[in-house]
Amino acid sequence: MRVLGVDPGLTRCGVGVVEGTPGRPCTLIAYYVVYTDPADELPTRLLHLDRSLTELVAEHRPDSVAVERVFSQHNVRTVMGTAQASGIAVLAGARAGLPVQTYTPSEVKAAVTGSGQADKAQMTAMVTRLLRLPEPPRPADAADALALAICHVWRGGTRSKLAAAADRVRRGGAR
Repeated sequence: MRVLGVDPGLTRCGVGVVEGTPGRPCTLIAYYVVYTDPADELPTRLLHLDRSLTELVAEHRPDSVAVERVFSQHNVRTVMGTAQASGIAVLAGARAGLPVQTYTPSEVKAAVTGSGQADKAQMTAMVTRLLRLPEPPRPADAADALALAICHVWRGGTRSKLAAAADRVRRGGAR
């Protein structure tokens, strides 16, 4: 399974692509950070993000897209930009006809490190180790996007297999 993970952000949007199967180590395909200029108008920034994510989906042809679910932050302005970027990421996957799954930060942390309370340094260290990289992916947005993709391979892949098995049973028996 190939997954494109997106750590949404309006100024910096992390994108990571991995391949793998549940229970096995994943393989790094690529990672990026899409930047937008805070001095640009919001429509211009969102359009740039949309074009960039659409191009990356077309280039890497993932089987699914995993996006970090927006959570409430103290800074309303920051959460609004993140929510807008998240919507663009979900749209890019949906437009390509791909399944899109969202994960909370604590779900991703638990899947990748074993603790839903892991900090950024622990997450980056585990992503580096799990993908057998010679050095940590930089900036942290890229590492977070790779963590989302790993999380989806391990959790979403299992979830998809369980759903498919349940569907087979509903249609008349397990095969």
